[in-house]
Amino acid sequence: MNSNIDAVTVLLLLFLLHLGGFTRHAASEDLASCLKTSGVHNFSIASLAENFPVNDHILKFSIQNRRFFRSSLLSPAAVILPHDLHSLRSSILCCRGSSFAIRLRSGGHSYEGLSYASSGDGPFAVVDLMNLHRIDVNTTDRTAWLQSGATLGQLYHAISTASEENRPLGFSAGSCPTVGSGGHIAGGGFGLLSRMHGLAADHVVDAVIVTPDGRVLDRGGMGEDLFWAIRGGGGGTWGAVYAWKVRLQTVPHRVAAFIVNRSGSNRHIAELIEAWQWVAPDLPDEFYLSCFVGGSLPESVRTGMSATFKGLYLGSSEEARSILSDQFPGLKLREEEVKEMSWIESIVFFSGMKKGSTVHDLLDRKLHVKTFFKAKSDYVRARISLPDLIRAVDLLSTEPKAYLIIDPYGGAMNRRRADEIPFPHRSGTLYGIQHLIEWMDDDDEGIEGYMQWIREWYEFMGPLVSSGPRAAYVNYMDLDLGRNGDAVEAKVWGEKYFLGNYERLVQVKTAVDPNNVFRHEQSIPPLATSVGFAGCSKLNNFLF
Repeated sequence: MNSNIDAVTVLLLLFLLHLGGFTRHAASEDLASCLKTSGVHNFSIASLAENFPVNDHILKFSIQNRRFFRSSLLSPAAVILPHDLHSLRSSILCCRGSSFAIRLRSGGHSYEGLSYASSGDGPFAVVDLMNLHRIDVNTTDRTAWLQSGATLGQLYHAISTASEENRPLGFSAGSCPTVGSGGHIAGGGFGLLSRMHGLAADHVVDAVIVTPDGRVLDRGGMGEDLFWAIRGGGGGTWGAVYAWKVRLQTVPHRVAAFIVNRSGSNRHIAELIEAWQWVAPDLPDEFYLSCFVGGSLPESVRTGMSATFKGLYLGSSEEARSILSDQFPGLKLREEEVKEMSWIESIVFFSGMKKGSTVHDLLDRKLHVKTFFKAKSDYVRARISLPDLIRAVDLLSTEPKAYLIIDPYGGAMNRRRADEIPFPHRSGTLYGIQHLIEWMDDDDEGIEGYMQWIREWYEFMGPLVSSGPRAAYVNYMDLDLGRNGDAVEAKVWGEKYFLGNYERLVQVKTAVDPNNVFRHEQSIPPLATSVGFAGCSKLNNFLF
């Protein structure tokens, strides 16, 4: 009797597996047919073996964290590369009509790989925006339209090339040139000019988005609620932002820049950090001074713990040295350590690109050195005591592959309301911390050990950082904080990223995407019922 039941169960499972495979194959055929009929030809679908080598190459090109090369993660059923607004809109509608979840990828720098990987069980397609990289700079009104696939390096290069000699322009955003502008702006976009000018998202004045139901809307069409949400509410959640219009900033003809490493005992490193935290958030707005701490920093000339200080001052090297000599004498900054250069040259200087790189190399969207890494983040609103810093440095010194990046806030970051855009970490925030562990070897046992170490380190840091909730930066996404459930369950991680802005984001999501078409493991979820969203499509107006 039991053997008969077991046999029936096995047959039923085999039938369901066959049916599931047939259904997925049929859905893939539907997607391919829809794309071709809509004039979209640059795509590949694995199950149909259509351009599969291209699929694999394109997929891996923008995987920037080697942790997600692993086969245990579900690979996308399709990779689509739209080249204009029409093909982007068609890609969205075809994916939705064929029941494929959509992952949008701008530069592939999602810390948890959520623009190209999934731990879920459903088929999904990657809509890769790399061919949408046009940038139009208007020096007269100091604005630029940039498509979401443009990298920060491409944006900076375009701004510098278009700038008039007597009025150089820049833009306040991150320092890594291969980061995609679309995802970066969607999460806020902190960078070396943020103490002077705020976030990248603070300077968005218009945008063009393709909504889940295929409407194409600018700021006027989408309304102020959705326009608010896309500027810092996280990527891959609201629709596909085709292009952003941003306000540019004037920069000096020459800036001062330095990268200096200081080594010593664990106590000495802790003393440097302790002094830094009293200085960096209160420096003149023109001064950005970050601190890297670890046992194997690339700038270190000796083994053991050290701290690297990276400084950008929108003025002369003499002024920069004078300010730090007065406010941070322990750094002992020497004249030969500070260089004067143009703003665009400072982008290369801080980019992490190989020695000898030029401004032209900012156009290269390929990240040439890729590692495995896991990151977590914190914000600090009350300075950490020296004894606690000594304990922290002692613990950090036990893992040479771990390090911290500490970014100063203050300045312009204090002058915007916490609810002006979804990014809430404003007045009262002294600095942000990235906790990272980075490695090159690929083995399951090693990876689990590194992941466990960074999680235990994060737990150790808990009493020393912000609380109620313990805050984090959405662009340093961390799935350890929680994964998607309904709007109530997601509040556990959502409030860490967005604090008091989370509830409004849920309301916007419910109105714009009640069926949760644009989703990933940490996208804002809609409420169970929809209030509807009205917007006026203006496809013919957006040929950029």
